[in-house]
Amino acid sequence: MTFEYDIAKIPAQAFEHLAFFCSEKGECALEDVPVDQTRRLTDMLNEKGADGWELVQLFFQESGVVAVWKRLKNFGIKQ
Repeated sequence: MTFEYDIAKIPAQAFEHLAFFCSEKGECALEDVPVDQTRRLTDMLNEKGADGWELVQLFFQESGVVAVWKRLKNFGIKQ
């Protein structure tokens, strides 16, 4: 089994209402965000997942979100 990987940076400007907190140490996390404000991130994750990508990790930064994805190489190609 062979995988391919993708690393995507989603700029903070892509989110109109997504709020996350970054400490002085640079550690970032979602903090008490209402469900409706996370809808944009959910939509982005589902769009990529529909193409066969599996989310490996999300990193939150002041400048946005970094997503690490993987999927089987040659996904969707019938052998």
